[in-house]
Amino acid sequence: MKYYKYKNYPIVMDYVNSIVNGTKAACKESKQACNRFLSDLENTEYEFSCKEAEFVIQIIEKTFVHDQGEKLDGTPLRGEPFLLEPWQKFIVYNLLGFFTKGTSIRRFKEAFIFIPRKNGKTRFIGALSWALGLLGRKSGSKIYIVGAALEQSLQSWNFINFNLAQMGEKDNFRILDNNQEHSISGDLGDGSIYIKALAANPDRQDSLNCNVGIADEVHAYKSPKQYNIIKEAMKAYTNKLMVGITTAGDNMNSFCYNRLKYCQKILDKTATDESYFVFITKADEDEKGNVDYTNPVEHEKANPNYGVTIRPEDMISESYQAQNDPQQRKDFLSKELNIYTAAMKAYFNIDEFRNSDKKYNWTLEELTKLPIEWYGGADLSKLHDLTAAALYGTYHNAYKDEDGNMRDIDIIITHAWFPVVMAHIKAEEDNIPLFGWLDDGHLTMCNTPTVNYSDIINWFIDMRSKGFNIKQVGFDRKFGQEFYLGMKKAKFRIVDEPQLYINKSQGFRRIEKKAKDGDLYYLHSQAYEYCLQNVRAIEKTDDMIQYEKVDGDGGTQRIDLFDASVFAAVRKIKSLEKSGTASKWLGGE
Repeated sequence: MKYYKYKNYPIVMDYVNSIVNGTKAACKESKQACNRFLSDLENTEYEFSCKEAEFVIQIIEKTFVHDQGEKLDGTPLRGEPFLLEPWQKFIVYNLLGFFTKGTSIRRFKEAFIFIPRKNGKTRFIGALSWALGLLGRKSGSKIYIVGAALEQSLQSWNFINFNLAQMGEKDNFRILDNNQEHSISGDLGDGSIYIKALAANPDRQDSLNCNVGIADEVHAYKSPKQYNIIKEAMKAYTNKLMVGITTAGDNMNSFCYNRLKYCQKILDKTATDESYFVFITKADEDEKGNVDYTNPVEHEKANPNYGVTIRPEDMISESYQAQNDPQQRKDFLSKELNIYTAAMKAYFNIDEFRNSDKKYNWTLEELTKLPIEWYGGADLSKLHDLTAAALYGTYHNAYKDEDGNMRDIDIIITHAWFPVVMAHIKAEEDNIPLFGWLDDGHLTMCNTPTVNYSDIINWFIDMRSKGFNIKQVGFDRKFGQEFYLGMKKAKFRIVDEPQLYINKSQGFRRIEKKAKDGDLYYLHSQAYEYCLQNVRAIEKTDDMIQYEKVDGDGGTQRIDLFDASVFAAVRKIKSLEKSGTASKWLGGE
């Protein structure tokens, strides 16, 4: 093939083929990325060229050296040539190799690179930034390296600065390295280059203009705006590139986690985004979200530099230590195996809920036809913010398990409301995916500064008219006298349910148990999952439990949908108590 004349093409193809044919350990996402590359080579909508990728690789390997570190045999690396590994060359070949047919316009405008720590990403990004700057010099390269904190972005920038000194080129560039600015700029005769390290501060970056943006450690970004402000700064360029590079974190409501899920959909081909390159290395998870974290094969899958900068024996040792320490295990899973974990403060294992929920797939219309009595709940504590309602019901004898026993499934239907005037602000500031919930049908935007009680009442009326047999609705009366009267007028049996943990513990425990047993369905609501992940709980005596938001009363996280579902579950328990069947129901029978 004509491309084999290029030095690095065979290296990239050997890497791709080793992943695809299984001779090299790789996770599902790595296999998908390599298969996507092979498919793209055959795609007639694009033209493939090695020239720019080869230019960038050679610039890096011929001019950059290591500033620190050791080889696995203990030999110092400082001053040794900075040679790219096959996986890094694969990334470069993808980013710079594909063009819209008949043009010089590169296909990929955005990239998501998701790899664990200690795999050399910081220095790779520094070297890549410099080489991309030289590649785009004729257009006047402007490159921003942006970290959640300045300290992070400076690591890559300092690596460039170090190498300019090693090349003897510092006098040919204007270098500012002080409290106000960290930048490198210079006139290259046939163009110019400008590279700057920044902290992601949207309030101070509205006037930025660049053709390459590097968002480092995206998991530490507190809001999408920190990322999007850099992306917006590239609109004036045709061959622009936004690169997000990160390790996994522990906030599964974050911008980074949502971006990871979106990129996985691209690789799964359930979402189409031809301009987005995705490179993910992580350990594989089973159907229940578990990881065989002491297995060296999983260590290799997650770490592309396994056996290069990652010592296999160290991974084994750390994995065994993680067995005995829950906090260390979470750190090992997230930082060494690139598995997103819930924060330690979060009470629920979200994977248990997801694994249960995905077993079922009834629509609202189908649920109305099932012989289910429904109980309602409403959380009205903040009508100027997220407000929630829920229905809770049990489908008795829904299926037969492996032992031949009939099983009941608890079903939770939730809905949320949010004032539209505040939605964009709260979505940005508090990182709540309100508009995604709106699109999914789990949220209604209210055209008033606050949520009207009538909106919630009308939802219950609408659900009843659809065919839901609503027996009772519980809520805390101190937050909604108007709601109480409106529900009474609409002929609902409405019951005051004070916010006392003694009352709410039974509902909480019921939901927890049904999720663990795999007998809970909540219509795949990501809004409900968001709230579940924000629940912090404190065990009390006699199996009682008191719960709150993970970040406390003054925090930005929300649990309203979960709270509404607890109210609804409690109503069912109280109703069953009168019939003498509550104890049996609470036991999961």
